[in-house]
Formats: sequence, C-alpha cells, structure tokens
Amino acid sequence: MKKILLIAAGCLCSVLALAQAKPFYTQYILNNYILNPGVTGIENYTDIKLSNRTQWTGINGAPVTSYFSIHTPIGKEDLRTSATSFEIPGENPRGQRLWEEYTPPDPHHGIGFVAMNDKAGYINRWSINASYAYHKPLGVKTTLAAGFSGGITSVSLDRSKIEWANLDPNDPAIGISTGELKKLKPEIGAGLWLYSAKYFVGLSALNIIPGKAKFVTNDKYGAYYTPNYFLTAGYRFSLTDDIMMMPSLMFQYWQPQLGGLHVSTKFQYLDKVWVGGSYRFSDLISGYSAMAGINVSNTFNISYAYENATTSRLRTYTKNTHEIMLGFIIGNKFSQACPRCY
Repeated sequence: MKKILLIAAGCLCSVLALAQAKPFYTQYILNNYILNPGVTGIENYTDIKLSNRTQWTGINGAPVTSYFSIHTPIGKEDLRTSATSFEIPGENPRGQRLWEEYTPPDPHHGIGFVAMNDKAGYINRWSINASYAYHKPLGVKTTLAAGFSGGITSVSLDRSKIEWANLDPNDPAIGISTGELKKLKPEIGAGLWLYSAKYFVGLSALNIIPGKAKFVTNDKYGAYYTPNYFLTAGYRFSLTDDIMMMPSLMFQYWQPQLGGLHVSTKFQYLDKVWVGGSYRFSDLISGYSAMAGINVSNTFNISYAYENATTSRLRTYTKNTHEIMLGFIIGNKFSQACPRCY
C-alpha cells in the first residue's frame, strides 16, 4: 500500500506546463470517477454511466462531449458500506443511525474503463482509459484509495468539412492534406481519494504525460497536452432523517494561471429524487446551473443539468448548455433504489 501511495503522490507532483483543458462536467458530483481514478471500485456494485453534454446551443461547432464509464470492486465481499452505499436493508438508507454506526469496507481492489468523445468545431478527440485502485481503511471511519489510469487519446481534424470562405487553405497550422488528419498520444492519470460516511476529498492529475497535438512537423504550431489537476471535496449533512444536503466543490487547474472553481449543492429526499444548483468561476467560461434527478429503480437512474453562461462575450451568442446522464447499477446487493449518497 505504501508503494502505491508514493507512486500516486509522485505522479500528482509532475511539472505543470501549457495544457489543453479536460472537458467541463456540470454533474461531476454524480460520477467523480471520470475525474479521479482513485474512485475506481468504491461501490458494492458495478456502476455504469452514460452522459452527453451539449454546450452553448446555437453556436455552430460548439463543444459536444459524451462518455461511457464503468467500474466495479474486486474482493469486496462484505456488505459493510463505503460512504456511498447502504448498510441496513429495510431502514431509511440515509437515516442518522446508519451513519453513526458506519464502518469502512475491508481492503479491496477496483477496476474500471472510460471511453470519451469530445468534439468542438472540426476537432474531434477520442480517448479510452482503463483504471485500477486499491482501497485501504485508515481507521474506524476513514478509507484512503490510490488509483491509476492509462490509455490513449486520438485527436483529429477533418479539413474537408471546413468552410474556408476567406481563410487560407494552406494555413501551415493544419497542414495541406485534403482529408482527415489524426494524431495519437498516450494518456496516464493518477488520483488519491479519502472518504468516510460524512465526507470525501480527492486529488488527481490527468494527462500526466506531456505532449503536443499537431498536424504538421513545424513545432511552432499545435496545442500542448500537459497535466490537468483536480481537487474535489464534499460533506454530507442530514437535515432530517428524510432529507440530505451535500455541498461540494471541484477545482480544476491547467496551464499557468488558468483554472476553474465549480461549487455545487445537492438536496436529496428519501433517496428517490434530488435537486441542486451550482456555479462555475472560470478564466474561460463562467455560469450557473440547475440540476435534478430521479432514482427510477434499484438498477436505473437519470439526471439532467441546465447551465447558463454568464461570461459577457459568450452571452451575446448563446446562454444554454444541456447535460443528461443515465446510470445503471449491476449486482446491487441492496434492494433500495439509490445505494449512494453522492
């Protein structure tokens, strides 16, 4: 365990440089796994998510991000819960007594997989990553997980679809080919995840291997890919035995002097329905959002987020961003509809 933690910490301390940012996710609170491989295998079941984010509707070529993620525990045979799972079937899953009697799960492993597509204008990016994490109790209430991810990213530009108008088709930044231009690069991530019945804190780095996505041999042109850092944290308050409140934040840092802070709050009633809101403070794009979701059954849930841009230059053209997420639970050991609290 010490070796795993030391390696993860070393990866997180890699040197920052110019980087392209990872896509924004309004509903990160529902799937921290996409930002931190340390979350891999945290649940008592196989967790599957499908998400689509259509950004800045009304602008031609605006970003559209979709992903599929799946992760599952290995060697987690007991029914004692993590901070996101139920413990006592038949009782209120968010009842105060459950959390007062919380004990961390035994040491176990987790594996997972993420496939993501991010398209903006004529640039299309695909990435596939596999992940592994090890979860180790630190005491009677707290667990620390260390995780890693690795995969490949494909960046392509389709010149044939560009409306050149007054643009120069011989622009050296994108080469002179008339077809699709592609570049591949490896991708590695690492993360630490500290969690208990009441809180979670995570630190992760994605795009650890620096590189340059370019379509010509001239080093003057292209975009750098270097680490994106994420700090996430949240705390669960039981307002009543039926109502839970979860404030959280996510800070994303990439490129010197570029970053974004996402602050959100989620209210959940009887683990059936929830509503929430958030605001993003960012050097690139700021905005507020409203979110809602319903746990349809113990195997299926759905959620939606609407985001409104507040950046003055962007508001001139559009305000709206829509994000929808579908969740599937396989091997749920509990009969309740929502075996998680964040």
